[in-house]
Amino acid sequence: MASLGERAILEEVTEAENVRRWAQTWKEFGPELEKRRLREVRDEDNLLTLRLLARAFNQAAAHEPPSESSGLVEMQRYFAKLRP
Repeated sequence: MASLGERAILEEVTEAENVRRWAQTWKEFGPELEKRRLREVRDEDNLLTLRLLARAFNQAAAHEPPSESSGLVEMQRYFAKLRP
């Protein structure tokens, strides 16, 4: 049976191998996924999409008051707390 230290080393190796495989997968499939994304963006019917979303947008705009903030300032404040 592996000791606690040996298990920790094995977990590190396993984690490192998982990260390596993840990076290799993105390296291998990333360009094809980007081509697919660009094709989907290019082929999208934007007017149809706007028509489909208009009802939901109008409903939200009519029943939800505009927010005082976009959240950007709060997000930057949060990020500042995370800085070393």
